[in-house]
Amino acid sequence: MQKQKLSFWQIWNMSFGFLGIQFGFALQGGFMSRIFQTLGAGKEDIPLLWIAAPLTGLLVQPIVGYMSDRTWSLKWGRRRPYFLVGAILSSLALFFVPNSPTLWIAASFLWILDACINISMEPFRALVADKLPQSQRSYGFVVQTLIIGIGTWVASNLPWMVSQLGVSNEAPSGVIPMSVKVAFAIGAFVFLASILYTVFTTDEYPPEDMEAFETEKAKKNNFVKDILDNIGSMPTTMKKLGVIQFFSWFAFFTMWSLANPALTEHVYKTPAPVEASYNMNVISEATQFKIANTKFQESSNSVGSAMGIYGLSSMAFALLLTFYTSKRKINRKFVHLTSLLLGGIGFLAMNYASPESLKYCFVLIGFAWGSILSMPYAMLSSSVDPKKMGVIMGIFNMFIVIPQIIAAIGGINFISGLLGEEAIHAMTIAGLSLLIAAFSNLLITNKKAISYQEEI
Repeated sequence: MQKQKLSFWQIWNMSFGFLGIQFGFALQGGFMSRIFQTLGAGKEDIPLLWIAAPLTGLLVQPIVGYMSDRTWSLKWGRRRPYFLVGAILSSLALFFVPNSPTLWIAASFLWILDACINISMEPFRALVADKLPQSQRSYGFVVQTLIIGIGTWVASNLPWMVSQLGVSNEAPSGVIPMSVKVAFAIGAFVFLASILYTVFTTDEYPPEDMEAFETEKAKKNNFVKDILDNIGSMPTTMKKLGVIQFFSWFAFFTMWSLANPALTEHVYKTPAPVEASYNMNVISEATQFKIANTKFQESSNSVGSAMGIYGLSSMAFALLLTFYTSKRKINRKFVHLTSLLLGGIGFLAMNYASPESLKYCFVLIGFAWGSILSMPYAMLSSSVDPKKMGVIMGIFNMFIVIPQIIAAIGGINFISGLLGEEAIHAMTIAGLSLLIAAFSNLLITNKKAISYQEEI
């Protein structure tokens, strides 16, 4: 089937739902560790509490990808039903997460939230490959990254924004501040609204051979066998991209789970107070705890705002690439290598950052993030069977979630512990991991994956 080239606004419309998805991920990534710490978790416990995110991705994305490849509705298309179901469930979960009264309830809601976000996210990756001709693949994924950057910056700053409007940052021991609750409620609304916008402004191509599609769909469901067969026949380029993804996502999982304790402690000098260290029956000690906790909550807002900068710089990165790739082809391999190098330097520089200079570290990290969200998928989509795009994107997600699982079950605590007990060492490991990912790009030799575009 000859696919029609789409205008910028058509690509924008079909990618706009990613604004909501990124609101969910940015609020989760920027503030779940803060919620866990507020509810009593120690910094060494946080990575394990985060294991919900990669595990649900490992299970949900291949299943949703496989199912969406075998779905077709004249009214709703192939991918859009999954967008909508995931959006409704994610919005409900976002509302309830910051209202968790205990640590185990917050951890349970993280499982639910991440599973629901994954239902929406995987089909969006496949939609770009479904809708766009090869010559617009880089352009399409870069536009997605532009929208993701906007979502990351706004969502990361939401608690700070609402606190500037007078919503309180203060709360009793073990209670999430109202500024965080309001931010998550806003995120829930944006998530659903942006997905609905894409659902009602975007149509989809039907299967090229409807008869063959219906015959395949009517066959006995061999989900496990089909998944294993696709893993076994994985293209060489996909395996090499998997190495890059492994070290990239190990780094970013480390940031999401440990940046808040690392930076509040090392840069802002306001670590989370441990209630057991205070005699709350003594008024002076209870007051000291309240002061320390308020300072921690305020510096956590500052860390969240600084983290939002990486969304802003990834947006600028994507905007530049949007203009460039709309008319010219790019060398995806070297764009990705350079971007990851800059991100690695950003992580390493956190060891020497002040509250004023921290934002520049996240500017560099944003270049890496912008590339991670576009270049690997553009390279992959030029290397696989279009009929299996959904399930392949789901399987590719394994290279994202496996490093996160390894980090969560103790990998990051063990490796950073070799450098010392301070939480900032986790950011050093993140930087080194991103440098390894950068140089792993030299493994990519498939010319079609590196810079394929039709002549204009």
